Amino acid sequence: MKKAFTYLTILFLGLLGTFQASAQAPAESPASDTLFSPVYAYEYIPDFTYAEVASRVEALENGMPFELNKTIYSFINYFTVRNREYTKMIMARVDFYFPIFEEALKRHGLPDELKYLAIIESGLNPKARSRVGAVGLWQFMPATGRAYGLNNDFYMDDRMDPYEATEAACKYLKSLYSMFGNWELALASYNAGPGNVRKAIRRSGYKKTFWEVYNYLPRETRSYVPQFQAMIYVLKHAEDHHLFVNEIEYPGRVAQVNLDSHIDLEKLSLLTDICLEDIQRLNPSLKSTIIPEHRKSYTLNIPADKQEFLVSNLGAIKDSLKVSQERLMAVTEEIRKSSPYGDRQRSTYTVRSGDFLGRIAQRYGVSVATVKEWNNLSSNTIRVGQRLVVYEKINPSTTTNTVVAQRQLPANATSPDGKYYTVQPGDSLWLISKRFPGLTIDKIKELNNLNTSNIKPGQKLKIG
Repeated sequence: MKKAFTYLTILFLGLLGTFQASAQAPAESPASDTLFSPVYAYEYIPDFTYAEVASRVEALENGMPFELNKTIYSFINYFTVRNREYTKMIMARVDFYFPIFEEALKRHGLPDELKYLAIIESGLNPKARSRVGAVGLWQFMPATGRAYGLNNDFYMDDRMDPYEATEAACKYLKSLYSMFGNWELALASYNAGPGNVRKAIRRSGYKKTFWEVYNYLPRETRSYVPQFQAMIYVLKHAEDHHLFVNEIEYPGRVAQVNLDSHIDLEKLSLLTDICLEDIQRLNPSLKSTIIPEHRKSYTLNIPADKQEFLVSNLGAIKDSLKVSQERLMAVTEEIRKSSPYGDRQRSTYTVRSGDFLGRIAQRYGVSVATVKEWNNLSSNTIRVGQRLVVYEKINPSTTTNTVVAQRQLPANATSPDGKYYTVQPGDSLWLISKRFPGLTIDKIKELNNLNTSNIKPGQKLKIG
């Protein structure tokens, strides 16, 4: 049996005060007979052996079976003994997030155990952000997120949406499994990327299992899959390790309401008596308290007991919920100030042949020193294929149709035949596409052979 003793707590001031009160009390006062004992705070941690854990693992009914080994066992020991507080924090969150994961996994025909992967990725924190820019419960990088329909703009980041990110994760995991035909290798590629896993397979002599290519994988990935397998065991046998949670982190049921217009969530909270903090907590993808107009529809998560009232009264209060121009400007400025790089959003750039830091810096309108600061570089040396963190300039004021409608084109903005457009200060491809019926961002890029959305004032673009 193991006991983890924390510390002996003696409240000196309170104790001194009690002794003083006792000295002043009459002889018959009960206070004079009070006994004081030290209070020990400890937690019981059961002993367990490798053989006991192996027996429990063997009995698990998993859609993704695994065999216990010393690496997995060491992580089981870590989660049940050395870092029990982390495990308890996770246990406090699973009741809210696991039902979301389970529904999506079942719908996609994927193993239920994949829900534990989000624990290893983010600790079930929808706003988790890695040092390289991966975000959300499932830690999507910007490019991968966009490939699976997760948009990131000035006002919202779908990678932080529990429902949309889970849907994207299911599609991505299904794709990875189709590549490797093995769940452990698919999970390894979720962490390291398919290219690194293929490289490990090739270097191993084309072995076919995770443990056979283990030594050829990146160091982080070697621990990634064993942690996932250890967490499956730990949460399924939490009671055997005396792991309990007193209070879940997200109590109550959640309902969803579809909104299709420019909504001010502060007004919504005021008119419906839904706590604004609850709205923000249940909708972590929102970077502010407004739903931008360029997002034609948005599924808002609210406490379930407020759904009936909101749905029945939405028509009556809809006009009152619209975002005023003054409010839009205030929120936009608030977001800009809270961003570490103002009106720029984080992205990645893959170094190409012929690139050098000066060219990349010029591309994003910053200095070489800034690019080095973004990537913690000590020299100007870069290599082809290297991924650099960059912050792209965005135009938040152009994300609503209201602003688009109010903006007038200069007389010389378009050519006489209407086939070319001269970029104006503050323009973006999205704004330009909205000015010309039938024109899309992709069409502009295609007509002008553009690889990015970066444009500059004075640039001539073909639009027809």
